[in-house]
Amino acid sequence: MPTLASPLPTRRADLMARLNKRTVYDLAIVGGGATGLGLALDAASRGYSVVLLESDDFAKGTSSRSTKLVHGGVRYLAQGNIALVREALHERSTLLHNAPHIAQALPFVMPSYAWWEKPFYGVGLKLYDALAGRSGLGRTEFLSRRETLASLPSVQPEGLRGGVMYWDGQFNDAKLALALARSAALQGALLINRMRVERLRYTDGQVSGVHGVDTLTGQSHEIEARCVVNATGVWVDALREQDGSTQAMVAPSQGVHMVVDKAFLPGDAALMVPKTADGRVLFAVPWLGQVILGTTDTPRDDLAPEPLAFESEIDFILQESARYLTRPPQRSDVKSIWVGLRPLVKPAQDEGDNTKALSREHTVLVSRSGLVTVTGGKWTTYRAMAEDVLQKCVASALLAPRGGARTEHLPLVGAGGGEVGGAGGPVSVPVSIGAPEGVHSYGSEQVWLAQLPGADTWLTPSLSEAMVRFAARYEYALSVEDVLARRSRLLFLDARLAAQIAPAVAAILQSETGLDPDVSGFLKLAAQYMLEDGSAPL
Repeated sequence: MPTLASPLPTRRADLMARLNKRTVYDLAIVGGGATGLGLALDAASRGYSVVLLESDDFAKGTSSRSTKLVHGGVRYLAQGNIALVREALHERSTLLHNAPHIAQALPFVMPSYAWWEKPFYGVGLKLYDALAGRSGLGRTEFLSRRETLASLPSVQPEGLRGGVMYWDGQFNDAKLALALARSAALQGALLINRMRVERLRYTDGQVSGVHGVDTLTGQSHEIEARCVVNATGVWVDALREQDGSTQAMVAPSQGVHMVVDKAFLPGDAALMVPKTADGRVLFAVPWLGQVILGTTDTPRDDLAPEPLAFESEIDFILQESARYLTRPPQRSDVKSIWVGLRPLVKPAQDEGDNTKALSREHTVLVSRSGLVTVTGGKWTTYRAMAEDVLQKCVASALLAPRGGARTEHLPLVGAGGGEVGGAGGPVSVPVSIGAPEGVHSYGSEQVWLAQLPGADTWLTPSLSEAMVRFAARYEYALSVEDVLARRSRLLFLDARLAAQIAPAVAAILQSETGLDPDVSGFLKLAAQYMLEDGSAPL
């Protein structure tokens, strides 16, 4: 496929016109998170006709609320799951290569306060290096006390014996989701957000499509497909129930993250505590000019689109951060707090509520009616998950074979120099790890961004008017939330600042799309991300 002269437009009217041309797709994907988007790209790149329908916005749920790590799974290594670690390490390397403007290598330091911690964790991390092989990002090093303090200037020095430095990856999850969507579109897939799938269609007892409703207009759409994949994350059981399933696949778990100023963790390294007082893991990770603190792993029964943190989770993160940082973060220091729901796969007949013990691996099931369901897994292995789903679809005679996967060496939009990568020029990446958002985030598409009105007019130091227009014209953005939560990450970085510029963003969006950008809805949402005076946590 030749390199495009400019980004592919995502005008809503044009997308709906395509959808209204009645056709039978090879594959209809329900869900626009990491799993569904990765599947859309893989299938479209093999030549299948693909439609993907997302009820809200791409990566609205779990896929924009991760800890922002591209990792092989150090914890899984401790559990002895070597195969999962090896696969994830390979996929980590592939992702960093295919999206260098979105994902980069990041050093992690484990500080040691007990005599046994440095040799114990160090040996395990040396094995992590060995499993990575040529896919390794850097060599694990044993650090002295002085070297540990140099890497983590704000770490608690009292009782510090040294540390271990190892390497993993970091990325902008929502930005990667959009890159997958846009790359799939370049391969011919039709992707539509704000399209809720209300029910499945059947022909002679077999799933033959879906009934969708445009949540902007209320208009119904009948979509026919030879194969339907349920990739709705923590919500997969709702569609499975329609298909006659009585056993839940997913036990939701929530992870809470807080963002504080970079001053709490200066430098380029992340802090990782493998075992806190209650056995959980604590991260302090530099990200887009700020620092993420987290996370938790708490069972949750409901599936709220915008779950709130429990007070116990807030206390845990603040208290554990205070144990390891010389400047203890307070509630008033939190610039944004967000909660993500993880779709942890339940073992058959499982009735427990300890989500820490449930599987992070993905599962693919095919029902008697031919509905394919995929859930579980993690961002790092999204591409391998897509390969597994298509293999299952072909093995179940739901899709005709179309050759092997092509995505391992397929650069994503903005990567430059590749089949999909936009302008094909050199990629500009951040000069330092954790650099704030900016034009570098667009990779090889910076040239097109610079040509839009408002390229030199900045709403914040990291968001220009042109970026808002780019989001509306080429990134499927329809609302203020779409722009400030996922095209820009400002809501996740500084909720108060996001609320302040929301009216200006709304005005630009409305001029571009002619649609109501829902600024009032965004202001209510932003209040929930403000720990001090937002909606009270549960």
